[in-house]
Amino acid sequence: MTSRTQRLVDTLTARIREGVVRPGERLPTESSLVETYGVSRTVVREAISRLQAAGLVETHHGRGTFVLARPSTTRFPAGPQGEVTLEEVTGLLEFRTAFEVEAAALAARRRTDAHLADLREALDAFAGAAEHPSTAVNADYRFHLRVALATGNHHFADLISSLGPSMIVVPRERLDPGGRFAGIVAEHEHIYAAIARGDADAARAAARVHLANSRARLLQPEPGDG
Repeated sequence: MTSRTQRLVDTLTARIREGVVRPGERLPTESSLVETYGVSRTVVREAISRLQAAGLVETHHGRGTFVLARPSTTRFPAGPQGEVTLEEVTGLLEFRTAFEVEAAALAARRRTDAHLADLREALDAFAGAAEHPSTAVNADYRFHLRVALATGNHHFADLISSLGPSMIVVPRERLDPGGRFAGIVAEHEHIYAAIARGDADAARAAARVHLANSRARLLQPEPGDG
C-alpha cells in the first residue's frame, strides 16, 4: 500500500491539478497539514521535498511554500480526442467503468476522515451547481478524482488527472434542480455513503450504477427533446 508520505504528495498534487492552490499561491502551513491529514511533521516535510523535486513548489524561508506550476497531465492522453462524438463519449464511459468501479471499492476500504471531508465538499458543490454548468462539471470531476485519491493508490488518481474535466459530460439542458440532475446527485450520494460506511461491495455497485446510468442518459433523450 502507498506510504503516508506518497498519499500526501498525491493529495497535494491533486489540489494543484484541480486549481485549488494556483501557481503563485502558498500551500497550507506545516502545522495545518499535520492537523488536516493526521500525519507527522516528518511526513509533511518529506512530502514537500518530493513536490520540490518534482518542480511543483518552491519554499522560501520565513514565507512558506508556494506553487510553481500545475503538473503535466500528458502521460496518458486518453480523454476525448478531436471532435467529441457520441461514440467517443460512450467509449470513454466504458473505459472509466473498467477502473472507477474498483476504485470506489478500494476507497471504501482505505479512505480517511480527510478523504471523506474532501468528497463531501465536492459533492455539495456539485449538488448546488445545477444552474452553473462549468461549476457542476468541475465539482463532478473533483468528486471522481477524490474517490481515486482515497484508494491510496496513486495510479488511479494519475489516470483520472490525465483525463481531466473533459471526462465529465453533463448536457447543459439536463442541469436543472429537479429532473435528471437530481438523480445524478443521488447517484453520487450513494457512492459517498457506501465509501463512508466502508462498504466496498456497495461502493462498487453504486459506481457501476452511476456510470451505466450516465451512458443511458446520453443515449436516451430527455422527455420532450427532439
